[in-house]
Amino acid sequence: MSRLKSSYEKSRAIGPLHTGGPVSVSEDGLHIFTCVGEQVVLTRLTDGQELKKFTADNESIYSMCSTPSSSHLIIFTASLSLHIYEDPLSETAHGSPVRPSRTVSKAHEAPVHVCKVDSSSNLLASGSADGIVKVWDIRRGYVTHVFKGHGGVVSALLFRYVCDTTSVVNSEVALHLISASVDCRLRVFDLSPNSAREGTSKPIAVLEGHMSVPRGLDITQDGRWLISGGRDSVALLWDFTRGASIKREGKKAKLSPKLVQTVPILERVEAVGWLESQSNSQLFFTAGEKGTIKVWDAKTSNTVFVSNPENEPTEERQREILDARLLHGRGIIYSVHADQNILFYDIENRRTLRQLIGYNDEVVGATFLSISSADSHVAFATNSSLIRVYSTEGNDARLLEGHSGTVLCLDHMANNSILASGSKDKTARLWYYANGSSTWKCLAVCEGHAESVGAIALSRRANNKDLRFMFTGSQDRTIKMWDLSSSSVMDEAYEPHHCKSLTTQKVHDKDINSLDIAPNDILLASGSQDRTAKIYEIDYSCSSGGARGEIRLLGSCKGHKRGVWTVKFGKTEKVLATGSGDKSVKLWNLDDFSCIKTFEGHTNSVLQIDFLNQDTQLASSASDGLLKLWNVRTEECVATMDNHEDKVWALAVSSDDSTIVTGAADSVITFWKDCTEEKEVERQADIQKAISKEQDLANYLSLKDYQRAISLALTMQQPGRLFSLFKQVISDANSVANSVTSHSGLGSIESVLNWNTNAKTSMVAQTLLNTLFKLRKIDDITTAFGSNEVQFALAATNQKSGESLSLNELVQTLIPYTERHLARLERLVQDSYILDYVLGEMDGGLLFEDEMDID
Repeated sequence: MSRLKSSYEKSRAIGPLHTGGPVSVSEDGLHIFTCVGEQVVLTRLTDGQELKKFTADNESIYSMCSTPSSSHLIIFTASLSLHIYEDPLSETAHGSPVRPSRTVSKAHEAPVHVCKVDSSSNLLASGSADGIVKVWDIRRGYVTHVFKGHGGVVSALLFRYVCDTTSVVNSEVALHLISASVDCRLRVFDLSPNSAREGTSKPIAVLEGHMSVPRGLDITQDGRWLISGGRDSVALLWDFTRGASIKREGKKAKLSPKLVQTVPILERVEAVGWLESQSNSQLFFTAGEKGTIKVWDAKTSNTVFVSNPENEPTEERQREILDARLLHGRGIIYSVHADQNILFYDIENRRTLRQLIGYNDEVVGATFLSISSADSHVAFATNSSLIRVYSTEGNDARLLEGHSGTVLCLDHMANNSILASGSKDKTARLWYYANGSSTWKCLAVCEGHAESVGAIALSRRANNKDLRFMFTGSQDRTIKMWDLSSSSVMDEAYEPHHCKSLTTQKVHDKDINSLDIAPNDILLASGSQDRTAKIYEIDYSCSSGGARGEIRLLGSCKGHKRGVWTVKFGKTEKVLATGSGDKSVKLWNLDDFSCIKTFEGHTNSVLQIDFLNQDTQLASSASDGLLKLWNVRTEECVATMDNHEDKVWALAVSSDDSTIVTGAADSVITFWKDCTEEKEVERQADIQKAISKEQDLANYLSLKDYQRAISLALTMQQPGRLFSLFKQVISDANSVANSVTSHSGLGSIESVLNWNTNAKTSMVAQTLLNTLFKLRKIDDITTAFGSNEVQFALAATNQKSGESLSLNELVQTLIPYTERHLARLERLVQDSYILDYVLGEMDGGLLFEDEMDID
């Protein structure tokens, strides 16, 4: 029998990554800045780890960009403020969100929707809704240029560097700013020092050619060719040198770029950019309305290739690209889509490298999949028609399209990559992973239910080559058995196969919530809102004439007071586990269908359960947001894990029981890793350390080395023993002075605070405080508050609030109790005079008695 698992810890979590707004990726392609609510989140792309959060003024973020050198992060918010963060990629761990290093209030008079940083990471251009463009010095934080004259909202910005080689003696580098606005014009502004000194704010060139808002701008490295794309569904190619040279009239420069080509894109364009090409061809990309990245040849105006087939947009899934950028030197384009997803596309290999899902919303189902290796991926169902398939190593995901309604349930076949799903569109689908194309494809469709398919179960003994059968349960209260024998992954069918129903039975009086098939494919279990779970015998046979299948009711499991949300067969034992809305988990004997065990501990409905560790343990998730681990034999809760704030609908256990995955209505997916062995090693080490400390303490006491004994007792966190030690040394003034003036005496402040609140122990506390404040300088006491030991003690004292006390707060805490003890002692002193008075009065009486003769 394997050892019981007693501890799982959170290894990683997938939460909301992008809920809308601007996105920025570092130039090295390793980090991404995204907006989650009113905060910016920094995530490492390699493993999906969230590194830190940036907060500004709790207002919506309108525009954001990072410098090419990653030295600064710039944010514009709805409050019209500019927030600048220095060194945003620093590895310094931050427990709380990072605050801006510089804030400029009311940087513009209107919201800023676009901003751009030049290649030197020194200049920032920002364009507002009132048609004003400002250029900022990032490091010094002031405005260098202000440009007016745009006919409305500024829609795009671009810096242009060009080397003026007309002078052989002294070549100058000219810096221009190109802007686009809703008046459909492009304007070129001169940013040279001369123009700044002259106060020139008029454009040196105005380019007209678009019929709608230009949204994308890019220019070649030599500064000659400008490409602009707009919502008029065209891309325009401009030449800054051919037939157009810089003419100098006095001190003012004039440009007259020429429109040389118009490329019809046939969709609204939101982003354009030049590609780095080693050949003589000029290639550029466009992205926009249809949600695809198209690569074009500028010379021929022909499409070179499209990133993925065009999909018709639906009400739920709008694949429109809002922004797209090229990561220079890497040949990768990342695109931000309207459905809050972010894709990274490899131009050279023409494939999707990574897909980040910004927001999953409610997670309602999960199951492990084995593709490249055992349990290498996890599939999730959310309140969406798209199935999410995540890699267990990072945030890379794929979306499975096919259902037209919300996906409600998932299941998989053991040790392979077959996935089944049921949806509100009244259908069930079968999916497989095509290794040749590295994509998911729909293998089969099951149609026939009259209501939503809320439960699904696949044959446990099937494999990729020989599929057997599948069961589906619906809100129409029926169970259908489907023949999968005619569906085979080896066919590599282009069109999904339509499965045949072998049998249909009405088995419950209310909605069917869950189905499960026994490991030997002989038994089927169903759980329903009618508060019962039912067991059926499966009769299936397949011959050359076709497949035949039936189910026969064997018995019902009655005992739950609320609807049954989940059912699960034991993997090795003949038992069935059920989870219900009555907050309990019950274990049933499959021989007589009697309840043999009940597990109680959840405070709300139990939604999912699963066996692990050879059926000796159970894992359960519930509406209380908790994951619990149970010992089946003792019916005790071994561990409780908490990382969710809402109903935990999804629960999946890996084949080796080393990982548990949970998903909840709070849009958080948590991976729990088995750490039982590590915790046991730590426990044994703590036991050995405690034994060693006990022996050292006994040695110090025998040698009457109270200073070291007190220091050791403090580290052992044994206040009772520490009190006894101080009580022993109080009679010796030198021992008190040595112990209190040592660092251990300062570290005992936590215990002194507790002792001072009790009249029985207050004398020891007051003696320690008296000695401490008399023998130690205030500077020494203040310095001691910076030590880890004292800070730990004070934090532990105030652990309920999660904050540590300051020196001033410590003194204020001591004063009330000290004043109370002083008043009590003064009363005792006053009361002692009564005894003196009584004894004095008794003196006369005693003398009188001495004069009497007493026989």
